[in-house]
Amino acid sequence: MAGGRPRAFDADAALDRALEVFWRQGYEGTSLTDLTTALGINRPSLYAAFGNKEELFLKALERYNSGPGAYAAEALAAPTVREVVQRLVLGAVELTTGPHTPPGCLTVHGVHACDPDSAAVRHAAIACRMAGEAALRRRFEQAADLPADCDATTLARLVHTVTDGIAVQAASGRTRDELHRVAELALRTLVPETGSERP
Repeated sequence: MAGGRPRAFDADAALDRALEVFWRQGYEGTSLTDLTTALGINRPSLYAAFGNKEELFLKALERYNSGPGAYAAEALAAPTVREVVQRLVLGAVELTTGPHTPPGCLTVHGVHACDPDSAAVRHAAIACRMAGEAALRRRFEQAADLPADCDATTLARLVHTVTDGIAVQAASGRTRDELHRVAELALRTLVPETGSERP
């Protein structure tokens, strides 16, 4: 017996469209109608392909982390603490002010005002951000060039506070040039350049 009728849409492309909607409008600001319209499918097809709205958001969050947001994990491979921080703060500007992506950050803006019924979504986004901060802390703890008077936990938290702030400012309409200047000043403040650093 022949299998079921094949889907009439590209699931990967549909997930990319859902990601953009959530990124632009936030979780609470996105309705099922918004999603079905963006994906070009009806509700039964959406449920069959992705589950409910919460499940679709969690899939979109995974897509975000492995796609647009992957720069954060990749920055940890930079050879010096300063270069790690540089890639993170400048990468945050590039991500949140990109010409082909919504302003802001999905994990900051997307769940900013979740109601109690959406606690699982909010917790997933927070867990994602906390995991990134923990990975950055571990990178700093292993760094031979971290100044002796610098606490790895506090520096990791401070860097994430700066990148989150960049995302909020981008969502509020700050331009790429404005936020580049902020990022450069933050970099000089967080990890001052020394004579031993490469330019």
